[in-house]
Amino acid sequence: MSEALYFEIGSFWTLFYLLFEWSIRVIMLVIVPFRRSPDAAKGWLLLVFFLPVPALVLYILIGRPSYPRWRRMRFARLHTILERATHQISRLEACRPPILPSNLVQAATLIKNLGQFPTLAGNNAELLSDYNGLIDRLIADIDAAQDHVHLVVYIFADDNTGRRVIKALVGAVRRGVTCRVLIDALGSRQWARRVLEALTAGGVTAHLALPVGLLRRRTARADLRNHRKIFVIDSRIGYAGSQNIVDANVTNEELVARVTGPVVLELQAVFAADWFLETEQVLNIADLFPHHHPGSGMVAQVLPSGPDYPTAGVENLMVGLIHGARERVVITTPYFIPDEALLRALQTAVLRGVDVHLVVSRRVDQVLVGFAQRSYYEELLEAGIRLHLYRSRLLHAKHFSIDGEIMLIGSSNVDIRSFLLNAEVSLIFYDKDVTARLRLEQERTFASSDLLTLPLWRDRFVGIKVCENLARLMSPLL
Repeated sequence: MSEALYFEIGSFWTLFYLLFEWSIRVIMLVIVPFRRSPDAAKGWLLLVFFLPVPALVLYILIGRPSYPRWRRMRFARLHTILERATHQISRLEACRPPILPSNLVQAATLIKNLGQFPTLAGNNAELLSDYNGLIDRLIADIDAAQDHVHLVVYIFADDNTGRRVIKALVGAVRRGVTCRVLIDALGSRQWARRVLEALTAGGVTAHLALPVGLLRRRTARADLRNHRKIFVIDSRIGYAGSQNIVDANVTNEELVARVTGPVVLELQAVFAADWFLETEQVLNIADLFPHHHPGSGMVAQVLPSGPDYPTAGVENLMVGLIHGARERVVITTPYFIPDEALLRALQTAVLRGVDVHLVVSRRVDQVLVGFAQRSYYEELLEAGIRLHLYRSRLLHAKHFSIDGEIMLIGSSNVDIRSFLLNAEVSLIFYDKDVTARLRLEQERTFASSDLLTLPLWRDRFVGIKVCENLARLMSPLL
């Protein structure tokens, strides 16, 4: 073949590739902004401009925060099941509005409209921060179970902690207790096979949540995960918070609420929904949602969120509550990548005279996320937000309080992933006593943190600043 022919063929493929790349750019310029936040659209379009072919592949895989069609069809069927559960809950005598100051009185209505669950009175709560102590408490509750145990968890490890919980569950089954367990397929991937084998061998009904695989007939997207941590025992005791079932040396500082009272039924409803979505089994509403006679205790409410709940975003709740704050806002989270609405809400709260604190971990376990998170520190410090860097261990706890009146604790981080991609659950308490107990926990983390100052932060190495700014451009995709 002549040199001229080689040149012509090479020129043809070069031209073809250039046209292909520019076709991707033009088409994505139209598609990407559709029903997407400006920040997310800019992140995607930046990636498309520089790397059009990899961006196209990535967009096909994870470009839309929605489940496959088969799962959306299941969720459409779930609507009637959830209606029966919420109807059963709404008939409880415990359905009562919280007593709140006028600036926060619409908070409960907002949460009900987001997650469909009413506020329920007559609850009691403990805040548990002792990692191993919580596992001991959970096992004791499983050992005392009489009817059923329901667990949904992101990480269920085949380690000492996991084996202790498995032993308790198998023991409960031998006493005639029904035990059901959901574990996230990706979060527990390195242990999932062994954990499922041990559970099923002991008579526990266990399934993977959102399993992924190229050869699976019905596979989930790898980036859409069930990040919830819900433990329900006999419809009487419930747990929600940040802690997984794994040894303490893997994850570190946690906070979990152990609740009793009618609000446990709302955690039960979220579990029943997740169970149906993975198994298509409809759990018996009459058995799992007994009537709770309201006693003395606090008003509480559950907020589920995720791609299956298009209006139920933790971010919507946080922004609404921050705009209503008059005295004090404290956010504790391991990952902080806000969108524009949340960032502006925090900045304007300071301008109104609100004392705003953000507690994040100095230690980072995800490098790119860490760089993106730190890119916001200068704006936060300039606005007057007090930024605490927890120095002891990786701070994995996730909680939020407003004016000593309302607190939230759950599985959701303050980042785009938890706002849009992960299935999460939050417990909201309208009670000064439990919020005061949370404040003691917050003060403890303040004492174990370094208060970051603007001059010190601006003095960091210029190369670090470049990495942070580049990571921030990609933050809507993280």
